[in-house]
Amino acid sequence: MPRKPPFQAWVLAAVRRIPPGRVATYGDVASMAGRPRAARAVGNIMRECREAGVPCHRVVGAGGALGGYGGNLELKRALLRAEGIVVFGRRIRAFASARWCRAARPTKRGGKSLPE
Repeated sequence: MPRKPPFQAWVLAAVRRIPPGRVATYGDVASMAGRPRAARAVGNIMRECREAGVPCHRVVGAGGALGGYGGNLELKRALLRAEGIVVFGRRIRAFASARWCRAARPTKRGGKSLPE
């Protein structure tokens, strides 16, 4: 399996930490991955992600907009609703209460930065 670029590995590790029933914005994930201004890069990584175990549906646009989800918005909406998140149209209702954000990247282990 080819190695992922470090930022991509941090992004995927951050997304894996989003608990069921909660969402984070592309900007939140970028901050958790150590590059707070890289929300667009996070979107690109999410668009290309096909890894099992990475809950990409929990990453949404600013203000609770659902985003694209590879063109399958109905699937994203269904997955979020199955986790108890109320979706109305293309937005998450009560977004502030569903939002989950960890500001800091995981700590370094043994002098190397590693995803969790």
